[in-house]
Amino acid sequence: MHVYLRSVIAMDLEGYTKERLWQLLVETVHASVMYPTHKAYTRDKILPEKADLTADELAERLGMPLGEAIVILSELSQEQKPS
Repeated sequence: MHVYLRSVIAMDLEGYTKERLWQLLVETVHASVMYPTHKAYTRDKILPEKADLTADELAERLGMPLGEAIVILSELSQEQKPS
């Protein structure tokens, strides 16, 4: 890879904070056709049986990307917090 191209890529990546990367991951997961089904199934069927489910376990069980599992579990945990 040319030095110029490497420096351009590095400059672009430096602009992404953890918060921005999280937003991009959530946006990508929400664009998935299966996301609503995976989230509902996790909430209604899986979590009542195993409340301490990890993202790795969920991803393996439903055959989904780990990022999707992380977003789903994060969202469901936020929904359960009292307002």
